[in-house]
Amino acid sequence: MTSTRRFRRQAAVVLLALTGSLALAGCRVSGTATEPTSQGSTMSTSEFSTLDAAGVDQIRATKTARLDMSSGSLQKAAVRVTEDSYGPEINTRDSGKVALTIAAPNGEITGETDRIRFKTTDKRPDFSEVTYFLTAESADEYFELIRDGVERYGIDSDSAERWISSAEADPAKKSDFSITSGTDTGLEVNYDLRYDGGKDTQVIIVHVSPAA
Repeated sequence: MTSTRRFRRQAAVVLLALTGSLALAGCRVSGTATEPTSQGSTMSTSEFSTLDAAGVDQIRATKTARLDMSSGSLQKAAVRVTEDSYGPEINTRDSGKVALTIAAPNGEITGETDRIRFKTTDKRPDFSEVTYFLTAESADEYFELIRDGVERYGIDSDSAERWISSAEADPAKKSDFSITSGTDTGLEVNYDLRYDGGKDTQVIIVHVSPAA
């Protein structure tokens, strides 16, 4: 009788141990299945910048901004601002230039800038224009920026070279001149020249908008 009780007790212990092992195995399987889902949601973070307060802070901190106009426009919802928002103005003159990249339907538009603006109305779901400022510390550097825009974006070469020739002939020249836009990227890229030969820093205001 004693042996029978001992046998039953041992069998119960073994059964309990097996049940516990299966339960633990079940927990491990469940945990393994949920981990990729959690990691996947983290890894799906967009490569593009947002323009809400947190996004602007990140642009300022990293000195990098990447905007998605590959569809032909920049949608407000995609950058986490409300439809009635006018967007921020990002000014980093006191802390250094931002490496800006705009993904276009054909290639990219890039520049080093300390000022980015957005144009829209409180009725539009998108921004009608992204504006940023390029600067040069010499006339030669300025002319190089213009020619780079001609080569990369299809800005009108004849118009650009006529203006450069006039500036070379008159080093003290003052001029506000908009070169005929280029559309090679699938967006309209306009170089608005603000030049004063008597100043140390020269400015190009770049306007990027959906192609007509």
